[in-house]
Amino acid sequence: MVNAEETQRVCGLKKEDFQTTVNGKKTDLYILRNKEGNEVAITNYGGAIVAIMVPDRKGNLANIIQGHDNIQDVIDSPEPYLSTLIGRYGNRIAKGRFQLKGKVYSLPINNGPNSLHGGKNGFNTKVWDATQINEHAIVLKYTSPYGEEGFTGELDVWVAYTLTDNNELIIKYSAKTNKKTIINLTHHGFFSLAGLANPTPPIDDLECQINADFFLPIDETSIPTGRF
Repeated sequence: MVNAEETQRVCGLKKEDFQTTVNGKKTDLYILRNKEGNEVAITNYGGAIVAIMVPDRKGNLANIIQGHDNIQDVIDSPEPYLSTLIGRYGNRIAKGRFQLKGKVYSLPINNGPNSLHGGKNGFNTKVWDATQINEHAIVLKYTSPYGEEGFTGELDVWVAYTLTDNNELIIKYSAKTNKKTIINLTHHGFFSLAGLANPTPPIDDLECQINADFFLPIDETSIPTGRF
C-alpha cells in the first residue's frame, strides 16, 4: 500500500528501499523539501545524496545528481564515493603517510601508491546517526574512533544538509577531536546538470570555466608536484 507521503515525493524513491541494518545500525531515506516543491533525498549510509529534484528552464523537474534507488546498490556501488560524504581526509595522501608532531602515521593504500578519501573504509561506508530537524534540514553525526584507518584522535563529526527556499543546497561541517589530527571533509557529488535519463546525456557539450591565476600541477598519481 502506497501512503500519501510517498505519492507526494517527486523523486519517486521509497523509504523501505533504503531501510536495512549495517553493523547493527539502521539505514533510512530522508527527504528535504522547500516551498517551491523541490526535493533532496539523502540516506544516512555514507551521507549519500540520491536525488536532487529541481526544474529545468521549462519548469520540468529532473534529478541532477548521480545516485542509486535502493540501499543495497548504494552499499555495493562500483563507484564507492558516488555522491557520498568523504572523510576523514578528502583527496590523496602521498604513499599513505603523514607526519604530525614529529611522528609518522601510516594509512591504508587504496589508490595506486596513495591513500584516498580516508582509506579503505572511510566515512562513505559508515551509517551516520540522523536527526531530521524539519522539512528543510537534516543533521548527520558520526564518531570516528581513535586509530580508525590509521588516523590519530577520536573525531566527532556533524554534517548539516539544508535545502533553502532559494533552491540552495547548503552542506555545513563541524568536527571536534580530543587529539591533534589532520582532517579534510567534503561531499563527493557526481552531478548530471542536464538531468538523469536513460541514457544520461554525456558531458561533451558542457563547459566549465575557472577564473584562476594559478593552478597546482600534479604527477601521474594525482599528487601535487609542489611546482607552479
